[in-house]
Amino acid sequence: MQPRNMSMSGVVDLAAVKAAGEAKTKAEQARAESARQGGGGAVSPASLVIDVDEAGFETDVLQRSTEVPVVIDFWAEWCEPCKQLSPLLERLAVEYNGRFVLAKVDVDANQMLMQQFGVQGIPAVFAVVAGQALPLFQGAAPETQIRQTLDQLIQVGEERFGLTGIVVDQEAGAESVPAEVPAGPYDAQLEAAAQALDANDFDGAVAAYKGVLSDDPVNTEAKLGLAQAELLGRVAGMDPQQVRKEAAENPAEPVAQMAAADLDLVGGHVEDAFGRLVETVRRNFGDDRDAVRVRLLELFEVIGPDDPRVTAARTALARVLF
Repeated sequence: MQPRNMSMSGVVDLAAVKAAGEAKTKAEQARAESARQGGGGAVSPASLVIDVDEAGFETDVLQRSTEVPVVIDFWAEWCEPCKQLSPLLERLAVEYNGRFVLAKVDVDANQMLMQQFGVQGIPAVFAVVAGQALPLFQGAAPETQIRQTLDQLIQVGEERFGLTGIVVDQEAGAESVPAEVPAGPYDAQLEAAAQALDANDFDGAVAAYKGVLSDDPVNTEAKLGLAQAELLGRVAGMDPQQVRKEAAENPAEPVAQMAAADLDLVGGHVEDAFGRLVETVRRNFGDDRDAVRVRLLELFEVIGPDDPRVTAARTALARVLF
């Protein structure tokens, strides 16, 4: 999904304040102390992606951020967009070869960290640079935009804090790399669809996912991908401010409310999106009601049937329909 903030304005602000200079000094002192104690050696590629909890946050994130930018991925097992974003971030962490470290935080098990960072919806991605925290984006995002954000983050880390990354030993742990899993019957088509999605070719992604579903109507990955591609295609050309204005002025108008619900979901405000459409179903009849109901079912596909918010919204929808 499109991020809510890919501008990196938080990083620019951070570099402009006095705290930046103090953080740089502390980072340099921490690196010197680590070198004195024999630290700072090469790490294995597996060390670039770590699971972090509240107990280990100071060591694994705050202290590590004096050596290298730490990107934090707030996720949960029930979050379907997280299942698209997290593997992408993990792949990029390895590809960037020590220019940043990815810390994964399960919000269900670490509610305090979620609150401290002010996370309003997931997936949400933050960074810590030399002990300074800043938001990157919320919601899944195309790979090209994520790369741009990471490049800006790394540049700020280098220029403002002297963080040049950590050395990675590509041979370390090589013997433990599992054998490749045989390709499935639709892997090539699904990969092509994902690449189209990353390139913002939403029509191409929709066509590719539909191609898989024509042969395998219950393919979970294709159903999720199709729902996401259609959603992103709808919001791509929207003016968010205008959409919100029209929705506020026309609380019962189906088209206005469906557009606003799409923006809600892309921004990570799942319950808001579902509640908006349930209320719009309640206010309408006939074809208008059915169009909103169908849109709501499509958004359920984006989040996934096992998500408790989907279950709650299905119950609410049933109440207004019957």
